[in-house]
Amino acid sequence: MEVYHLGTTMYARQLTGEGAKLFGGRWNVIGCPCIYTAGSKALCALEYAANVLLEQMPEDLSFTTYEIPDGSWENFQTKDLPTGWASSPASLHVKEWGTRHLQNHLALRLPSIVIPSEFNYILNPLHPDFKKVRIKEVEPFTFDRRIKK
Repeated sequence: MEVYHLGTTMYARQLTGEGAKLFGGRWNVIGCPCIYTAGSKALCALEYAANVLLEQMPEDLSFTTYEIPDGSWENFQTKDLPTGWASSPASLHVKEWGTRHLQNHLALRLPSIVIPSEFNYILNPLHPDFKKVRIKEVEPFTFDRRIKK
């Protein structure tokens, strides 16, 4: 299966999850490496727009397309998620919940807040099966700034 990440081109081939480790995210605490991806490029771009301020958006963006083994993720529906999972900013409770689940799986499949019927995939670079994840393509992307005026 293909999943997508949008980020700074300089880090597009990085497989360490270092950014999320340094800064944390909705589903991970600081210190827990992971890679945030989406099931489509369109959702990926919307998630990026929702999480990055326009004035902090770099000019040099790229989509990274990852191939992950089919069925390698733990699937979560809205009913499975902790209370307040969609709150902004994410609570420590939600971050800790995600970190606990991520430790046992190559990937988590979670509903998007932006489009709840679509899914994000959080990849765990510390999982033994991560060696089966590969980068298929890195493609330069110009973010249309009209989306965030």
